Order: sequence, then C-alpha cells, then structure tokens
Amino acid sequence: MIDMWKKKKMNAFGILYSWFLAKVADKLEVFPGSEFRVAFEEAMSYGAKVILGDRPVHITLRRTWGKMTLWHRIKFLYYIFFQAIFLPSPEDLNKMLKEMDDVDMLTLVIQEMSKAFPTMMETLLHERDMYMSSTLLKVAREHSSVVAVVGKGHLSGIKQHWKQPIEVKHLLEVPANGAGAPWMKILGSVGVAVTGIALASGLYLMGRR
Repeated sequence: MIDMWKKKKMNAFGILYSWFLAKVADKLEVFPGSEFRVAFEEAMSYGAKVILGDRPVHITLRRTWGKMTLWHRIKFLYYIFFQAIFLPSPEDLNKMLKEMDDVDMLTLVIQEMSKAFPTMMETLLHERDMYMSSTLLKVAREHSSVVAVVGKGHLSGIKQHWKQPIEVKHLLEVPANGAGAPWMKILGSVGVAVTGIALASGLYLMGRR
C-alpha cells in the first residue's frame, strides 16, 4: 500500500480503507480476493482470455476521497481506527453475512460505513456496478462464451444497469489534486479533534473519581 502511495496510485483514504479491510479479513480468517485468484488460475488452465472488468482501484479511491467533505475526512480517520480496534467477533460477522443473503463481506463493510459516510456507497458500490455492467455487456457482444466472476453484492446492481445507457467517461473522471482542503489544514483539524477527545476523556475520568 505504501509503495502504491509513493507511485501516486493510492491516496490516504486507500491506505486506511485497505488496512481496515485486511483487519476484517484477518478476523474472519479469509484471504481477500481469493475467489478471483481461483477464477484466474482456472481461466489460465483452460487457456481462456482474462479481462479485468472492474474500474481501476486508484480511480475509485480518489473519487471516494474527493467526494468527502473536510469533516467527513477527519471523521473517517477516527472511525477507521475505532472500528478496527472494536471489530465484532468472527461469529457475529459471519452471522451478519448469513442474515444478509445478497451481500459479500466487502459489500457488508461498505454498507455499514456508508451509514456514517453516505457518498461511499455511491463511489464504492453503485458506480462500480454501472462500470462493470457496461464492461461485461461490451465483452459479451464481442465473445461467444463469457464467464464473469463478481462479488455477490454487485449482482443486483449489474442486472439493474444491464443494457442501460451509462456514461463510462464520467465514471473515470478523477478530482484534481488540488481539490479539497490542504493536508496541513486537515492534520491540524485532526490534532484539534484528538486533543478535544483526550480532554473530554480526562474530564470524564476525573469526574468519576
């Protein structure tokens, strides 16, 4: 992740988001993306042509970060660290997955996070549904036999947008680097927020003595 950040292929949001997903995957003892690795190996064994149909991850991450307000960016930093520390047990996570029949682990995480950050659902799920639906339709028109492997949470969205007019060019637009508040302003605000939390916690503990 750090290497991708140095090559400007991943921003701060991408690093934190990937780290959080890795924590969830570790809790469930699953290897992220293992189904796609198996699909790739099977395709190679059959001599099939492999086409990556999802939107490039760096575009998705930049669009997600770019749509967040300054307050949501600060809130996200706190949210990620807090959630990573107090993750539900593996049993509770698996129970949630079983109860929500039409989602996978990644979609479940996105849905939960979107309660606090509404724009995440749009960029991480809905936009990718449209992009993948458009890509798959294009591939299906060019080949007689196609096998698509997608996350369970994207199935309904891909079906919904199937053969619908989609502006793919718009989905690939990346916010300018200068968009949003400067990093020093953000870090300064985070410092103020952390100091405020520390003071509040200290006052609370003093009051209980």
